[in-house]
Amino acid sequence: MKSFFALTLAFCALFCGKSSERTVFSNDESKRVYACGRTDGQSIALTFDDGPHGEYTEQILDILAEYGVKATFFVIGENAQLYPELILRMKEEGHAVGNHTYCHRLSCRQSAEEFLGELKRTQSILKDLGVKDPLFRPPGGEYDDKVLSAAQSLDYDIILWTVDTRDWRCPSTEQITKGVLDSVKSGDIVLMHDYVWGESNTPEALRQIIPALLKEGYSFKRVDELIRSER
Repeated sequence: MKSFFALTLAFCALFCGKSSERTVFSNDESKRVYACGRTDGQSIALTFDDGPHGEYTEQILDILAEYGVKATFFVIGENAQLYPELILRMKEEGHAVGNHTYCHRLSCRQSAEEFLGELKRTQSILKDLGVKDPLFRPPGGEYDDKVLSAAQSLDYDIILWTVDTRDWRCPSTEQITKGVLDSVKSGDIVLMHDYVWGESNTPEALRQIIPALLKEGYSFKRVDELIRSER
């Protein structure tokens, strides 16, 4: 039986994908909302949503370790409970681990109390695993007063993105790679997924993206490092 999260992810792919493609995010530091970091160097942040996944997360962690790259994982509480060993590995290998709610329900479909409860539930799971990174990414990048209030009450930075690979749609390795290399610039936060509903080409794309960007002189930071450097 598929998890509630997997079914919700499929629903979002069908009904929320087109609108999210048109979304252009920017920073709002007064509300602790960040879509990018400083742009006066050549640093970017790789971020991975919706995991951990029993197969793809481990592959991605292996690739990151191979190149000595640090990244940020925004995890679903439901999946963190299934694969706590992967959360521990993320932490041990120096990656940041952020809250992505418990089961990826969009905030518009919940009351303020329900939404805060999802964040607290995942926060508790991560805390038990020794994770205390004050980072949160709302499902679909959707944030309103309800989301802002919940994040502020838990002392979270809200992390959005500037480069969307749309890899949740399971495009080809070439499409993912080209999408990043053609558009990335210093300060960007790149959105990828270590959990997809289908066959993922993200790990193989990552094997091409990282060495190509290293060759161009880019460095990779955890997202908290990227945004805090501009405060």
